Amino acid sequence: MVSDRGLEVLRVIVQDYVASREPVGSKSIVDRHAFGVSAATIRNDMALLEEEELIVAPHTSSGRIPTDKGYRVYVDQLTDLRPLTSAQRQGIEMFLGQSTDLDEVLARTVRLLSQLTHQVALVQYPVLGTARIRHLELVPLSSTRVMIILITDNGRVDQRVLDAGESLDEAFLGELRAKLNSSLGGLGLADAAAQLATFAEKFSPERSALVGQVASSLMEQVVAGRQDKLLMAGAANLARTEEDFSGSIYPVLEAIEEQVTLLRLFSEMAPDQNGFSVSIGRENDSFGLGETSVLTSGYSASGSELARLGVLGPTRMDYSNNMAAVRAVARYLSRLLGEDENDGR
Repeated sequence: MVSDRGLEVLRVIVQDYVASREPVGSKSIVDRHAFGVSAATIRNDMALLEEEELIVAPHTSSGRIPTDKGYRVYVDQLTDLRPLTSAQRQGIEMFLGQSTDLDEVLARTVRLLSQLTHQVALVQYPVLGTARIRHLELVPLSSTRVMIILITDNGRVDQRVLDAGESLDEAFLGELRAKLNSSLGGLGLADAAAQLATFAEKFSPERSALVGQVASSLMEQVVAGRQDKLLMAGAANLARTEEDFSGSIYPVLEAIEEQVTLLRLFSEMAPDQNGFSVSIGRENDSFGLGETSVLTSGYSASGSELARLGVLGPTRMDYSNNMAAVRAVARYLSRLLGEDENDGR
């Protein structure tokens, strides 16, 4: 059983090791922190922590570093999340608030989170199974090409260019646009897909070929909106922390390129009462990420299921700062996407 002082010793070992990448000894703890006890007493506390496999000596006669289990206890006991500065909070609002649609919001989110934490940032697209179609637009680009735009009620905009291979009648495109919106507007994506499957049958044979091409493109856009997808930024940050990995970082880089693997990891991370999850070291072995930690928080977008965003990096990371950053960005993202819906954007 670890005493309260032992937990405090573990806390400063984690913090000092994260800051310096050097094993932490009892003398440095006494010199740097106000425990009010002798180095011999701290050594006894460290011996008990070592018995509990919370810290380990990487070399003979060296200081101690945290184990995966030690990081886990530290994170579970962590209550002093350092709040972001007012400048950081304003930066989040300004940077994300300039976005025009969901794709740009999420692209900016991973870039921002990577910059705030100096880790690999990940964001899961909202699974739009419960999203509804707000509007469909057909924009002629040339005599044979048309842009098909799908807008959902959570602000996602998906656009594709269709080359019809025949001359387009703009009057008919206007008629088709009106019928698509009257038939599909307000429908959930699953219901819209069912309608699109037979939509061309509502038109005369000379029009059905073009309508079928438009319906097929829209079907692809609808299906894409219902699939899990991840955005990532900051993979170069792993190279900056290469010393924190026992071997090559290439297996880690290969693992994070597999979206299916990361999405499965996200789905298996049990959130706490605040929707936050942390998976550390060996807990990630089955995903090929046994030397990394992953921190995630849920965020919500209107018309979608809860999605997750977070960071991935070496187990030697600044958990307090990173958890605060992930939580703050997730909260602002939920608020921003909710405002987009309320504003009718």
